Amino acid sequence: MLPFRRFLFLIGISMSIASSQAAAASKGGSITQQPWGTTHNGTPVSLFTLKNANGVEVQISNFGGVVTHFIAPDKNGKMGDVVLGFDTVEPYEDSTTYIGALIGRYGNRIAKGHFTLDGTTYTLAINNPPNSLHGGVVGFNKVVWMPKAIPGAEPALQLTYLSHDGEEGFPGNLNVKVVYTLTNDNALRVDYTATTDKDTVLNLTQHSYFNLAGKGDILNHVVYINADRFTPINSDLIPTGELRSVKGTPFDFTHPTAIGARINENDQQLKFAGGYDDNWVLNKKPGELSLAARVVEPTSGRVLEVYTTQPGLQFYTGNFLDGTLTGKYGVVYKYRTGFCMESQHFPDSPNQPQFPTTELKPGQVYHQTIIFRLSVEK
Repeated sequence: MLPFRRFLFLIGISMSIASSQAAAASKGGSITQQPWGTTHNGTPVSLFTLKNANGVEVQISNFGGVVTHFIAPDKNGKMGDVVLGFDTVEPYEDSTTYIGALIGRYGNRIAKGHFTLDGTTYTLAINNPPNSLHGGVVGFNKVVWMPKAIPGAEPALQLTYLSHDGEEGFPGNLNVKVVYTLTNDNALRVDYTATTDKDTVLNLTQHSYFNLAGKGDILNHVVYINADRFTPINSDLIPTGELRSVKGTPFDFTHPTAIGARINENDQQLKFAGGYDDNWVLNKKPGELSLAARVVEPTSGRVLEVYTTQPGLQFYTGNFLDGTLTGKYGVVYKYRTGFCMESQHFPDSPNQPQFPTTELKPGQVYHQTIIFRLSVEK
């Protein structure tokens, strides 16, 4: 038998642990980690589960920073998953759809895979002919990030990565930190920080595909975008340099409009992209954190609000999903079964000096924020 004092000591420890666990539970936030297989080269990766006080759950892997699940209630309180994703790491590594991933070094397209900075021309991979897309062949969506769980009432996952000078053709050793935070108002906040030791260009974003109904296509989702202008594209999906008014075009979402209302109109811009895959110029002050878009799915009553410090928003309607991918729950991802709201700087900015600059210099700190907030219609 244990000595009486020892017994009391162990009881005290147990009561203290139970008290701490109860206090943590009362705060409602938690983050847990589990093994999630290995990459093709044998690198182990993990899956982190963040939960808040309302039972909302987000799962994120340190492979590509992919958001695999975002589970939130509908208007009847029924929980459902509102993002596309896969059950294992392998499809994320093999797919070119960027589902759920962190994007870098440069989100969106750079024309013909080259740009000039400080008199030097840099050549990038042509992985989306004739352009470079989303950072190249092995962008930030296909690397293993260093994770750090941050427990608390609003749990967070910190991911860090050193992108070496010359990686995918970009200059400078780039130190990147991304913090995902699940807040108690059911928002997933994404904070980006980066520094470089050489002049470079940088445009980071997040590429989750949403379907607020959790099934079917996304054509009945009703979209508002806080933008009076967009950047029209040529047949190679590169901005022409014009900032065109949305008024009188299928790109006017200043009044809430269903995605499917005009997506198949006889409009050259829509035909170039096979639907919406364009950059909107947000109505905002530089660096201001403000509402970029609001999406309502009438059947579920779910509402997605997107806030950002970025100047642009790429609204993409899953035009390249072709039914060849099977995701979670055995669902086949068909044409237009998910949409993306990619807060960003404008496409091809390194080659378009009239666009807001994406240059980052030594001594400067890059910082941008994106917030995806879920709620239900009242």
